[in-house]
Amino acid sequence: MKRFPVIGVLCVSVAFGLAACSDDSSPAEEATQAATELCSDLTELKADNAKLKALNPATATKDQVQDAYEAVRSDWDGVKDSLGKLKDAERSAVQAAADDLKKAYDDLPGDTTGKDARTTLQPQIERLDEATTAATTGLKC
Repeated sequence: MKRFPVIGVLCVSVAFGLAACSDDSSPAEEATQAATELCSDLTELKADNAKLKALNPATATKDQVQDAYEAVRSDWDGVKDSLGKLKDAERSAVQAAADDLKKAYDDLPGDTTGKDARTTLQPQIERLDEATTAATTGLKC
C-alpha cells in the first residue's frame, strides 16, 4: 500500500493548539484536518471491506453482497476525496512556508550581517522544514 503524506505529530499539536485560538485555519491546520479525515475514511473502508469479506459464500444473498459492495465503493469515493484535500492542503502549507521565508529574507535590511540574517530567518526556515518533512512523511493513522 502506498504511504500517504501527512502533517507530523509536532504540526498536529501546534495545529490543534492554534485551532482552539482562532477561527481562521492555516494551511498546516487544514492539512492536519485533511489527514484526520483521510484516516477516518480509510478506517471505514477497511471495516466495510471486512464486512464484505466476512459474507459466507454459501449463504450470502445477492442483495447482501451488493449492499456490502456499495458501502465499500462509497468509502473509496470518500478516500479519494480526502486524499485530494490532503494533497492540496499540504501543498498550501509548503507554499505558505516558502512564501514566509521569502518575505522575511526580502525584508532584511541591506546592512544585515550573515549571523543576524540567519538568526532572523530561523523561524521561517524551521517552518519550511517542518512543512516539507510533513509532506513527505507517511500517513500514520
